[in-house]
Amino acid sequence: MPMNSPSDVSLYELALQSESAPAALQVSPATLKSVSDSLLSVLVEQAIPAIVWAKLPRGEVWWAGLEQYAQLPVAQAIYLLTQQREEVDDETAASDKDPAQAIATAAPTPVVTLQLPLESHLRREYFLLIWAASWQVGMFAHRPRSIQISKIIESAPLTFHMVSGSYGQTSQLLDATQERKQLLLALCSPDSTVVQQALSGLEQAIATQPWQRMANSASLPNPDASGADLIQQWQTLQQQLVPTGTGTSLFGQLLSKQLQQQEDLWQRHSVARKQAETAETLRVHNEELTTTLRLKDDFLNNVGQELRTPLTTIKTALSLLSSPNIKPPQRQRYMDLIAKECDRQNSLITSLLDLTHIDQEAEQAALPPVRLAEVVPGVVSTYQPIAEEKGVRLSYTVPEDLPPVACMTNWLKQIVINLLHNGIKYTLNGGNVWVRAKQQGDYVQLEVRDTGIGIAPSEIPKIFDRFYRVRQSADDSSGAGLGLTIVQQLLLHCGGSISVKSKLAEGSTFNVLFPVYKNPGDPSA
Repeated sequence: MPMNSPSDVSLYELALQSESAPAALQVSPATLKSVSDSLLSVLVEQAIPAIVWAKLPRGEVWWAGLEQYAQLPVAQAIYLLTQQREEVDDETAASDKDPAQAIATAAPTPVVTLQLPLESHLRREYFLLIWAASWQVGMFAHRPRSIQISKIIESAPLTFHMVSGSYGQTSQLLDATQERKQLLLALCSPDSTVVQQALSGLEQAIATQPWQRMANSASLPNPDASGADLIQQWQTLQQQLVPTGTGTSLFGQLLSKQLQQQEDLWQRHSVARKQAETAETLRVHNEELTTTLRLKDDFLNNVGQELRTPLTTIKTALSLLSSPNIKPPQRQRYMDLIAKECDRQNSLITSLLDLTHIDQEAEQAALPPVRLAEVVPGVVSTYQPIAEEKGVRLSYTVPEDLPPVACMTNWLKQIVINLLHNGIKYTLNGGNVWVRAKQQGDYVQLEVRDTGIGIAPSEIPKIFDRFYRVRQSADDSSGAGLGLTIVQQLLLHCGGSISVKSKLAEGSTFNVLFPVYKNPGDPSA
């Protein structure tokens, strides 16, 4: 196998060393392909007679433009360089055909393939050289070992510059497949000096290397001719295509073509991005629906269990009452038990209806202004006899000048009722329950504090769960376990919040924040 010699040089480095060469940039393979396609599409669309030298990746998509141009009768000659590959088995060879050979076999244009050895300096390079009467251009790319890419970040797309005198072009390409690609160092120049310098290097590289002619054409050397004969042939073809101008109009067409491709890429990217956003939105909605259905099932299961418990107790008490040997004290005890369970059943049903009404009312109207001084005293007065009967001192402090809050009146009343009910319920004889209100910035704070049995730290995160009742309660069987759940739901609908601080045997403090009402017509609202 021939070894590379000092004359086997890098075309990329030759082009880069030219005084008129533009600066090289890091680009993705997809960007390089976009520029290559633009160059070849101008040749095809304008039917420009030209000589083409190319060394491209093996993928068929890279060679489609060359294949189209090779079918045109105006093409002078196409020279395709391929890398000599290590030995592969028959099955791999059959499934990985060389696209360059396919073009050379089928095209009417004189096509020659040149096979380079594995040790050639050109093995890590790709290039496309075009020589026409009014247009010469060279595209060069080098695949360095040190630059690897694991992910292309969308917010920082790579660029490829094409420079021609006083104007340039930048192509920005976002391609999801680049995550598995390798970056290339590339440059593109329309300067004939750069192209000729690269051709001189290519002539040195193949002068002593084996080559193979793949098309029958009398205008090309026979398969047994030397590399020097082939070089002489394309130099003769070059002389027939004497440069006639700068090709400015063709570069204008190239610029338009590249911009059109860029627009198409952005359009596809935009569609893909919208599809991804839609898919993500649907995924989130699906998760929300799944969660809602699961919560609904859990809620119905809990409701069923809560309804079954008092009914079971009532049924048992009724069966015992039917006994002929029951004594009056026992009969009274069972009657009290039935009444108590009926109250519990009624409380549960009422609370469930309240939860349903909360959502219905929240969807119907905007929140009106309401003053705590107009609601809290009336609720406290209602619960004063209940507190006195239990030996609990109940008091309140609600300033008259507090600003109105954004909440429906019946919601505010229900919040105060539920908190007061719990405060009195869990406070022993001789204890105290206070209700205080004050303004805190854009909120009005309502504090309900008691000296009751308190809540264990492990219980506090659970007290707002549906059907949860504090175990330390002296009257644990009463209530539906929905009071604090209703308070929390009402506050969520009016933009408020609730928090609790508690210590066992010392009492609990519930802090409720209501947003201060702001007139919708107020610009500061």
